[in-house]
Order: sequence, then structure tokens, then C-alpha cells
Amino acid sequence: MKHIKIKDVAIYHPEYIVDNEFFHQFYQEKGKDVRHFLETMGRKERYVIKDEAENGLTMGIAASKRVLERANMSGKDIDLIVFSTQVPETTFPTNAMFLHDAIGADNQTIVMDSNANCAGMTVAVEQASYYMKANPNVHTALIVGSDYNSLISNEEEEITYANYGDAAAAVILEKTDEDTGFIDAIYFTDSVNRDKILFPPEGLSKAVRGDSENMLIKWLPFDGSIALPPTYEMIETLLTRNQLTAKDIKAYCFSQFALGNILKIQEHFQLEDKQIIYVGDKFGYTGTSSPFIALHEGIASGRIQRGDHVLFWTIGAGYQLVAMLLKY
Repeated sequence: MKHIKIKDVAIYHPEYIVDNEFFHQFYQEKGKDVRHFLETMGRKERYVIKDEAENGLTMGIAASKRVLERANMSGKDIDLIVFSTQVPETTFPTNAMFLHDAIGADNQTIVMDSNANCAGMTVAVEQASYYMKANPNVHTALIVGSDYNSLISNEEEEITYANYGDAAAAVILEKTDEDTGFIDAIYFTDSVNRDKILFPPEGLSKAVRGDSENMLIKWLPFDGSIALPPTYEMIETLLTRNQLTAKDIKAYCFSQFALGNILKIQEHFQLEDKQIIYVGDKFGYTGTSSPFIALHEGIASGRIQRGDHVLFWTIGAGYQLVAMLLKY
């Protein structure tokens, strides 16, 4: 039986750092105190793009070149490229097409972009793993997640402007006979909040026609805690049907959107601090790449070793939850 493992992972982020003090002063001048908000979200610093030559595509290319170098591979070795983003630099051709050229991939390489918002890279890894199992001709895949979040963040809303950072992650998936890699995944979708987080805020057609005054994310208030009960249930289901307990998982790589949510999940499953990989204080919220930046941190710090079980969980706007289990 063939298995799909993560061969290697790499990340990229811009050099410019913005710390919390900037946002404290920025919103204080507007008569707003965001200190409690930033503490709840778990923010300290975040990397943001300041160089106009950089964007989501260039970040994804940089992360991809790094992971290929780490794996001692070239673009010719990749059979499938999936570029996950909710802020594509182009809609056609795909960002994956530019990436194909940048790494010198082969003519037989399959390329595509995917978008499941912040859940996107986790979804892409899960979908690519199943596809690789089914297609005997696809042995390797390059999955990239990259969001230029600061480009579309609204200065009037701290939920995006003070919360988001820019970064990319890239992983190489490889088919193997080893008993390791992707194990299982589970989804929960409820479209109740489909109209709460919008970009373009009034739709693409109005934006292109010039009928929309605002071209930044529109974020309307909603109760994000409604995602926690199904999260508990889906993680429990994923563990039970794979004969594992919460204690058997070496590392949890969750969405880095809000530290408060991570702490609630940790409390519910009585997880130890060492099981939680948190990078949101350093990177801010990077969208689609955030669970894999956590994975990169866990590996780099030695907290995740080969053979360890790792559980991913993340959320996409609307909303959709996905949890994924693998053996690193």
C-alpha cells in the first residue's frame, strides 16, 4: 500500500516587522484601545510586505525554491503543483503556472490554483494526498500556501489590519512504501456566515465595473465561538476512528488566527503546552499557510520528529472547518 508523506517543508516571510506598539498608537489616535484585542489574539509581531516588488506570488516562489533546495530536488522532480491562495496575484494564468516556470518544472507537471480561504493549504494537502494515492503516475507534489494579507486589510478594522501578517509555506509530498504520512481528514461546513467576511466586498463584477467604493476586506461582526463545538466533535471523531487519543498526538498545528481559540481547544482536550505549536505571536495571522508555518516551527525546534503523529485544524470563511491527521 502506498502512503503519502511530507518529505520537507520551508517558509518565506518578508523582512519588515511591525510590532504591537505601532497598532496601539495607531488606534489610540482613533480613540480606540486594542491592547486587550491583541492579547486575546496572541499577537506581538508580524511580518508585512513593504517592498513593492513582493507579493503573494513572489513569496510562494521563494518558499518553493527553499523547500526544493532542502529536499535536494529540482522542479523537474515535481509531478503536481498546487498553489493555495485567497489573494491571487492573477486569476489567469494561475499562480501555479508562474511557479512552474520559476522552478523549471517539467511539461508533464500538473498545475492548479486552489482556494478554500484560510483552510486552503490544509485542504490542498489533503486533496493532493488522496489524488496521489489514486494516480499511479503522480509520485511527488509541491503544495504552496501564500497570502498577501496586508494588501487587502482595512485600517479601520483591527481584526484584519492589526491581526494579519504576510508569509508563505511550501511542502513537498512524496509517495512512499513506508508506514507514514497522511492518515485521515474530516470536514465540517456551515454556510451561516457566508456574508460576514467578503472580498471583494461587493463582488468581483462591481469591483471590475468600478461600482464598488471599497476594495478592502469587509468583515462584519459574528460569533466565532460557534465553530468550537463542531471542532471538538470532529477532532474526537478523527482520533477515535484512527484508534488514537489526544495524548497520542505529539503536536497540534492549529489555525493561528486566535490564541484564544487554541487555548479553548487545549483546555477541552486537556493538552499539554508542549503539544501546542504556536507561532501567531511572531508571524501574526498568515491565512492559508498558518498551520504549516506552525509545522515548520515544530520541526525546526525539534518538537516534531519523524514518526510523530501531528494533527492539523483550521477554519475558512463562511465557514468551513477541516482537521487532518498525519504521521510525520
